[in-house]
Amino acid sequence: MQKRHSNPEQYFNEQIISTQKYVLPFIGSIKPLIEKMQVLEIGCGEAGNLKPFLDLGCNCTGVDYSLTKIERGEKFFALHPNAHLLKLINEDIYKITEFESKFDLIILRDVIEHIHDQNKFLGMMKNLLSKGGVVFLAFPPWQNPFGGHQQLCKSIVLSHTPYIHLLPKLIYKLILKAFGENNSKIQSLLDIKKTGISLERFEILYRKNGYKLLMKRLYFINPAYEVKFGLKPRKLSFWFNILLLRNFYTSSGYYLLGLK
Repeated sequence: MQKRHSNPEQYFNEQIISTQKYVLPFIGSIKPLIEKMQVLEIGCGEAGNLKPFLDLGCNCTGVDYSLTKIERGEKFFALHPNAHLLKLINEDIYKITEFESKFDLIILRDVIEHIHDQNKFLGMMKNLLSKGGVVFLAFPPWQNPFGGHQQLCKSIVLSHTPYIHLLPKLIYKLILKAFGENNSKIQSLLDIKKTGISLERFEILYRKNGYKLLMKRLYFINPAYEVKFGLKPRKLSFWFNILLLRNFYTSSGYYLLGLK
C-alpha cells in the first residue's frame, strides 16, 4: 500500500488537481459547465472530484456508502465559500429512490468497476438525468496490470505485482492469505474480482441501456498518474487500440455518454 492510500487529505487533493486539469476540459468540450448546473457524483468518497465544479458555482451532490468518507468530506468543505451548494449523502445508491432534482451531469470516476449488477445500475441512472444531461465515467479495465486494485495490499510484494488478480479465485485468495492480508482486505479484493469490467463489456452495456457515446478517450498512462507519480498522461495509440487486447495495457478509459 502506498502512503497516499492512508492519507485522505492527500488523496482528496490529488482528485481536485486531476479533475481540474483533465476531467473538466474533457466534459466541457461537449457539455458547457455553467453556474447552477446540477452535478451528481456517485461513489464520491470525500468528494475531491466535486470541488472544481463547486468552485464554478454548480449545485453539487455526492453519494457514498462510507459514512467515514462523507464525514471527512464535510470537514474538508466546511470553509468553502460555496459550501451551501454542496450536499453529501451517506447511502447505497440503489436505496435512494428520489433526489430533489434531476442532474445535468453525473460523474463516476473509478467507480463503475466496483458496482454490482452494472446493467441494472446503468438502466437506473438514466432516470436521474435531466434532458440533455450527460454522464462522465472513468475506469480502469479489469485486465490491466493493476485492475484488481492490488496496489491497496499491505504486502509490498503484492502491491507491486501486476496481473496477479487475473489468477483463478482460489489461487488468488491463497496468495493473499499467504502474504498476510487480513480477511477484510481479501474480501474487498475478491469483490472487485466479481465486479471488474472490460472496455468491451462496458460498451455493450451502455448501448443496451439506451446511451449514446459523445466522446471517448483511452489512456496508456492515466492522467491521474501525473499528480500521483509524476508521469505525463499518454493516450492509447490508434495502432494499439485492439479489441480485447487493449484491456491489458489501458490504464483508464474516459467516456462521456448522453441519452439517445
